[in-house]
Amino acid sequence: MKKLFFFDIDGTLLDSDKNLPESTKYAVKELQKQGHTVAIATGRAPFLFKKIRDALDIDTFIACNGQYVVVDGKVIHKEALAEADLVELTNYALDNDHPVVYIDHEDMATNMESHIHVDEGLGSLKFDQDPIHDPNYFEDRDILQALLFCEEGKEAPYVEKFPNLDFLRWHPVSLDVMPKGGNKAESVKRVQEYLNLEDKDIYAFGDGPNDYEMLKQVENSVAMENGVETTKSVAKLVTDHVDNDGIYKAFVKLNLIKEM
Repeated sequence: MKKLFFFDIDGTLLDSDKNLPESTKYAVKELQKQGHTVAIATGRAPFLFKKIRDALDIDTFIACNGQYVVVDGKVIHKEALAEADLVELTNYALDNDHPVVYIDHEDMATNMESHIHVDEGLGSLKFDQDPIHDPNYFEDRDILQALLFCEEGKEAPYVEKFPNLDFLRWHPVSLDVMPKGGNKAESVKRVQEYLNLEDKDIYAFGDGPNDYEMLKQVENSVAMENGVETTKSVAKLVTDHVDNDGIYKAFVKLNLIKEM
């Protein structure tokens, strides 16, 4: 029976140095040889993980924490932030000297020409490109996700002021900003229904706070040892560290692939 496998990227597919382990490439290729669908579920925008998709021959993915969904190269779901919310969020953030980065499916732009927190947060992801500077980038565009750059402990006023938005911290100086209720789990359901697969045939791997709902929802959930405790607590299996062939070891343990 065909199965569907979702993988987070940072800390799951990619190791601590942002490299794709050879053991992970082997595991993915073995699944594909068996006729299974291998998909990505990430907070990244599509243009920020094209090299990974190409390297693993993947054309089904969930991007921007569920706001943009592609199956077999076809967009099946897209949900943008309301422009009115972005205007209000931007003005409030500027009053507090907090930069905002706007992300659509093709590019990203920052409303401040330079800021140490933008450099620190995005720098930790080792992207191949930097955001352009365009404070009006969100106008007349489908902004799938925004990044708000503020230190830990300073997000509470935003959560209170913007009930239509969800704020999810991914770095000590940055949060993802999404439409209320938007997450990977909801879009996993969309892909599952589109492909007409049963719950028992869905697997998900992750490590971060934005993987919590996804791993809690799917019947076969695997957390990385390097993951946050809340996410590990809801997983059916906790595998080894991403730097120690965690994905490969999980599939061998689950008897889904043969040893290398």
